[in-house]
Amino acid sequence: MAEPAGKTAKGEQTRALILETALQLFRERGYEDTTMRAIAEQAGMSLGSTYYYFRSKEQLVQAFYHRTHVEHLAVTEEVLRTETTLRERLRGVMRTKLQTIEPYHRFAGVLFRTAADPESPLNPFSEESGPTREEATCLFAEVLRGAEDRKMPKDLEAELPELLWLYHMGIVLFWIHDRSPGRVRTWRLMERTVDLIARVISLSTLPLMGPIRKAVLRLVAELREPVENGSA
Repeated sequence: MAEPAGKTAKGEQTRALILETALQLFRERGYEDTTMRAIAEQAGMSLGSTYYYFRSKEQLVQAFYHRTHVEHLAVTEEVLRTETTLRERLRGVMRTKLQTIEPYHRFAGVLFRTAADPESPLNPFSEESGPTREEATCLFAEVLRGAEDRKMPKDLEAELPELLWLYHMGIVLFWIHDRSPGRVRTWRLMERTVDLIARVISLSTLPLMGPIRKAVLRLVAELREPVENGSA
């Protein structure tokens, strides 16, 4: 039985060629001004063959999202195997995230112009981005699960993986706009906020924190509710 497109060794090489070509053209021409025909011509392929592997530019970007996530997972294995405290596990995952995406800084700035549109399928919150978003959220669940000093209320623990994913997206957004040498401002922000998050989590079991924690979690639940009739 023939394997699906891109699943053979040659197919994977072809997919990689198309993706790398697309990323190059996105950087040079911008996302909106790059066509599938231009990608095919630059890759030395027919337009039909290119569509065989990727149905659209959006699918190419989703492949990029997934590839960077897989690259990140690979370098977090050592962190999650050796670090045992919540603070250091989260710090390690965030450090490796910034290291993994750094080569794509210029492209991320180009892509942001489109991905920032709430209606865009490239938006990290879109349905199309769902699979990669869910896998990334699972990574933060593993950060918590393997922490020997994990001690927090059950209601907070249930919400933390998604909240940590949102936090990491905030750091990525700051990184996209960071023009400091070596993205030093992003690194400083990440290091300090990881310490703050670990400290807040450690305090979450205190009785005085109960009302605040519950109010925050109620707000999170309300924000998940669908908006009806255009009301806020």
